[in-house]
Amino acid sequence: MAVDEHDRVHLRHAVALAREAVDAGDEPFGSVLVGPDGSVLQTARNEAVSRNATMHPELTLAQWAGDHLDATTRAASTVYTSGEHCPMCSAAHAWVGLGRIVYASSGAQTAAWVAELGGGRSPVAALSITDVAPAIPTDGPDEELADEVHGLHRRFRNAP
Repeated sequence: MAVDEHDRVHLRHAVALAREAVDAGDEPFGSVLVGPDGSVLQTARNEAVSRNATMHPELTLAQWAGDHLDATTRAASTVYTSGEHCPMCSAAHAWVGLGRIVYASSGAQTAAWVAELGGGRSPVAALSITDVAPAIPTDGPDEELADEVHGLHRRFRNAP
């Protein structure tokens, strides 16, 4: 399934959460958990700078889903995120049994942007969601929104 306009509504929400993260001094990542009926169940933004390095929004949503949703609802839900899940978040998503992931920018794009902007290397391997959890259906990146996410990375790193 390709990214469509319905998906972009939720992706835009995820990008807005990423903008909130940057406004608070955190890295530009935001995520939205959408239930099988299309309703927003929970949202989260990155807090890896202001709280601790594991406070990724995708992990936060996986933990929330595990605590609050039954297995059938989790499997039929979709996570929309500004950036493709890292290996930690991909694993959490798979372990809790969440469904589809739709992302605005890929992990490869993020790694290239961080390198271009002088950021340090990640302490973990840059693996795609499907490398970590091959059964999870994924869609992305969405080129319409990837440029906006790139701008948020520039803003976070104070680059022109």
